[in-house]
Amino acid sequence: MPTKNGAGRGSGSTATTNPPGNQTPNTPDINESEIARLKVNQLRDRLRRRGVTGTADMRKDDLVKALVKAMKDGPKKSTSARSGGSSRGSSSAKKSTSSANPPGNQTPNTPDVDESKIARLKVDELRSRLRARGVAGTADMQKADLVKALVKSLTDNFGASSSRGGGGVRKGPQNSKSIKYAQEVTSVDDEPERPGRSLVTTDHEVIRRWAEARKGVPTTVDGSEHDGHAGVLRFDFPSNGREQRLREISWEEWFRTFDERRLNFIYQEERSDGKQSNFFRLESPDREDG
Repeated sequence: MPTKNGAGRGSGSTATTNPPGNQTPNTPDINESEIARLKVNQLRDRLRRRGVTGTADMRKDDLVKALVKAMKDGPKKSTSARSGGSSRGSSSAKKSTSSANPPGNQTPNTPDVDESKIARLKVDELRSRLRARGVAGTADMQKADLVKALVKSLTDNFGASSSRGGGGVRKGPQNSKSIKYAQEVTSVDDEPERPGRSLVTTDHEVIRRWAEARKGVPTTVDGSEHDGHAGVLRFDFPSNGREQRLREISWEEWFRTFDERRLNFIYQEERSDGKQSNFFRLESPDREDG
């Protein structure tokens, strides 16, 4: 007569408690191998739905760890994946302090300026961002000075967002239906609701990162310049083959022209099939010739 307490039962119990690919035996619903097979955008989307923020610059390994941790911890209020902490405070005073001055932000009146995050950037990234904001003379600056300069540039421009649209849509009589139905992106932490989603922004950092991720170079159409200013703005992508009619200009000049003409940047991150998209269009709400 077969025994009910033999080795076979013990083996079956282990398999049930710790299925293949699951390195968290006390949480059988969490399969780390399955999570690791998710794409980066899927990982960020799942973390965002669980209230986890600060994932924009994280690599895939860190996103996987953050999602596993979030699933282990269960439902909770918004928390930062970078800090690894939760928003559950031990007192109302602690909760108030956390809300007024979130971790990593030493500038409570400018919540979009995270000094800890800025300090983690590499030197060339700091110089690139300062250059995009029109800050010159950074070649001989040390990292600490670059961090201070970028923080100052960001805080000085905080509240002046109306000239840049705060990252959002610029309104006018010529706003197209494309803008009306596009998802508004106001910072690099915003992500598309789905692949193929049409997006719109005026945020310099969002635009710069989008272009550089595709090795795009800021350009103007040669011959379209007027009064010594850049003419029609474009990006030149190596995947399309360099176009002779496009002349490379600095990010500073590109964004200055972009703001002076009150343009909106309409674009896609991914096509509907999930592949990277190079689609973008510039539109002015004030006239038809964006």
